[in-house]
Order: sequence, then structure tokens, then C-alpha cells
Amino acid sequence: MTHSESPLPAAEPAPSAPRGGLDTETLDLPGWKHIYSGKVRDLYVPADESITERIGQECVLVVASDRISAYDHVLASEIPDKGRILTQLSLWWFEQLGVEHHVLASTVDAGVPAAVEGRAMICKKLDMFPVECIARGYLTGSGLEEYRQSRTVCSIPLPEGLVDGSRLEEAIFTPSAKAEVGEHDENITYDAVVGIVGEDIAARLRELTLEIYTKAEEIARGRGIILADTKVEFGFDVATGVITLGDEVLTPDSSRFWDAATYEPGKAQPSYDKQYVRDWLTSAESGWDKSSDVAPPALPADVVARTRSRYVEAYEKLTGRTFA
Repeated sequence: MTHSESPLPAAEPAPSAPRGGLDTETLDLPGWKHIYSGKVRDLYVPADESITERIGQECVLVVASDRISAYDHVLASEIPDKGRILTQLSLWWFEQLGVEHHVLASTVDAGVPAAVEGRAMICKKLDMFPVECIARGYLTGSGLEEYRQSRTVCSIPLPEGLVDGSRLEEAIFTPSAKAEVGEHDENITYDAVVGIVGEDIAARLRELTLEIYTKAEEIARGRGIILADTKVEFGFDVATGVITLGDEVLTPDSSRFWDAATYEPGKAQPSYDKQYVRDWLTSAESGWDKSSDVAPPALPADVVARTRSRYVEAYEKLTGRTFA
């Protein structure tokens, strides 16, 4: 299917669209106009035609903030350097995967504004599919909850006797439907994906997702990290119509990483992500009820520091680089 034949609306706002998403403080970036803020990223489009001419096609500047979200809330506290860590890790993974992706440029010399150096990427403008593409190689989280009730995950039958952290014989594709900011994504079946995007595209999204997971799982395992599951997103390249990997990829915000040295099926595994944040928010110390409509409280300094430390550790163990 070519781009012109795509039945899907563009998920990213057009360049003329008003500011949308979260009501966040945005940056004044010369030559760029803010159009949208998600939970942790802000999008800008060229306000100066010379930028588009220099890049050679329609593009969007994706800026990763230090915001952090949990339980469908964006917290008042930020995690220092989080935007840079996740951007640099995504860029590293894009280099490893060998699949069509959306990054056009990531350096100041190539056009990224100096004010957001290290945490921004100039990317192809994509018409995003309204589907979260999730691959699971291990049973845990919401998949474990469904398995305990029905021995399935997203209606995919699984063997008896699995426990929290069990490795699956083969990775499975367990998509979810994208929700608006502040809402919770909903697990859906593969047949539901077919109903949303059509049979050919659904098959390609599943194929690409499992290909990415399989390759990344092998790379991570070689570095002492287990990739339990991951979420990736795809869209049509506006210029070519090619299905293209977008958003961030294989970061602690989009994936569940475990330390292979301490991995033990049958219990919850410590992970390289927002674990400290979630644990504190649901503790008696926070005094917050996640089922309420009340916003979560600010995070204590030690929770912020430990969370940052886990992000840095994941980056350094996976890439073999020192985060400066």
C-alpha cells in the first residue's frame, strides 16, 4: 500500500495544527514552532522553510523532556538527564537494528537547535498507526494478570504452569490501542489490529515487531540484560509510503529490562525503569491513592536520584558507553 492509499489519519498534528496534548512549558527554538506535547516528548515543526529545504523533506523535531509519567499521570517531579539518556539510547538502538527508522539528524551540525542538543532528533514526518506494537518474550505485568485468569495473553493461548517471569517458547505479539494523553492504553487482539489497519499492514507490523524484539533480545542478553518485553510504534513515511519505525525505541520507558544475573522466575524481577517511582507512589509514605483523581505528590530526592541511576545503568550496560 502506498502512502496515498493509506486509510489512516495522521497521528502527528499537521504543521498548521494548534498546540495540543499536555499543557507544558515549551522552548523558544529559533526556526521551529511547537505543535504538540505528549507525556514526555514535545514536537516542533519548521517555522522557517529553509529548514525543510535543507533537510530535503517534511520533518518534525522530537524533543525528549525530563518529565516522567506513572499510572497515567505526568508527575510534577522530573528526572535529571532522562531526556538525554533516552534519546541517546534510542539513537544507539536505531543503529543496531537495521530497519527503516524515522531519524534524519541528531546533531547541532545537522540542524538540531543547540538548546536541545543531545535530547532531540530531527525525524521524518510519519502518519502513525493508532496501535502500540508490543512483543513479549517473558510473562509478567498485565500479560501475567490475563494469563492467571484465562491462560492467554491478548487471546493467545499459552501453556499451563507458567509463573511471573517465565520465558516463553517464542515471543508473542500483544498489541494495544493507543489512548489519549492521560488515558490508559487497552490491550487488543491481533484480529482487532486487522480491523484497524487491514490484514496486510497488520501482518507486517507483527513481523517487524517480533523481528526487532528478537534481535534486541539477543543483543541485550549478550550484555547481561534480559529484554522481557518492548513497545514500538510505526507509521507511513509521508515521502515514500514505507512502513517506518518511529518514536523512541528500546528504552527503559518503552521496554522492561531485567538484570540477567539476578533473574529468577516465580517472582517480580527488579527492572531498569520507573520501579522506584511506582513503588514509592503506592507506598504508605506517599499517601497517594492511585485509584483517585488526585494528582500524585512530588517525588522525594532519593527516589529521583535512584531512578536516574537506573536509567544511566541501563544505558551504560547496553551501549558499553559512559554517560557523561
